[in-house]
Amino acid sequence: MNRYRRTAALGLIVVVGTAGLAACGANSADDSGDGGKTIALLLPETKTTRYEAFDKPLFEAKVKELCDDCTVNYLNADQDASKQQQQAQSAITDGASVLVLDPVDGKAATGIVTSAQSSDVPVIAYDRFIENADYYISFNNERVGEMQGEALVEATGDSGDILMLNGAPTDPNAGQFKKGAHNVLDDSGLNILAEYDNPDWSPDNAQQFTSSQLNNIDPAQLAGVYAANDGQAGGVFAALKAAGVTEFPPITGQDAELAAIQRIISDQQYMTVYKPIKTEAERAAELAVDLINGDDPSDTTDFEGVPSYILEPISVTKDNVKDTVVADGFYSVDDICTTEYADACTAVGLQ
Repeated sequence: MNRYRRTAALGLIVVVGTAGLAACGANSADDSGDGGKTIALLLPETKTTRYEAFDKPLFEAKVKELCDDCTVNYLNADQDASKQQQQAQSAITDGASVLVLDPVDGKAATGIVTSAQSSDVPVIAYDRFIENADYYISFNNERVGEMQGEALVEATGDSGDILMLNGAPTDPNAGQFKKGAHNVLDDSGLNILAEYDNPDWSPDNAQQFTSSQLNNIDPAQLAGVYAANDGQAGGVFAALKAAGVTEFPPITGQDAELAAIQRIISDQQYMTVYKPIKTEAERAAELAVDLINGDDPSDTTDFEGVPSYILEPISVTKDNVKDTVVADGFYSVDDICTTEYADACTAVGLQ
């Protein structure tokens, strides 16, 4: 049971995961100051394309569909935990009915939860877990890492040297991805030459790390690369290409970014993990509107003491692009099959 009794006047905070969004101040709420039925959507950064391209517009569209008199106040922290705390406090002070927060720093975000709850504003953690939040919506993140590890073992034949690039240590999801990957890789025949925790998920950092490792080894020695998301996979690819590699080792990824799908069909990246963001964003919007209307959902499961919705991720290789991201309408064939990728699309049956 949730700890609040919700009324029309009750504030609500929905906490959304840490991936990137547009600059702070780009928001769609009115500035009347009385809050009304306002949902504050706080996203963490812009270096990961999914948040700006998918989470934000999908969330806003679903809220608009469900609630004519609701507004969404969108704020982005630019990977700055202090800025996000200030944004959240401003939203609470301005009387937000709901605050949707994807934390830059999961541990630091517990302070936002405490502040919100002291003002009778419940909190929903979106995509990344926050201790003591009122609700949590995400994917099975440890399973994401296991899928990536399993794909790398399969693609390499379970032998050889690999590099391992993880996400930001402040991102609670990154630790779950890393744990899941190690669950598989540590019991495999693969040897991790070097491992890197990328402080801000930056593709540039991933490229620099990979380039520095290639200074010490023959690129042909690499059996594969574990990259925790597609942005880093892109950095790895750039480093390998700059080193003169033409036949790329299997590289993992996550988020099903368009550039990653194009690399996958071109044999420049082995796989990505597709998380149906539409399902996640729309469920968060439904929950936010339910809470504004005083309705407590009863179909949750427990995750570390927080009522939660845990969704299942999907592994994508060139063999199932058509049956996953295209079938779901995440991308169209035209999106993927630009002139540069026309031949690759034909080869995998994307026409």
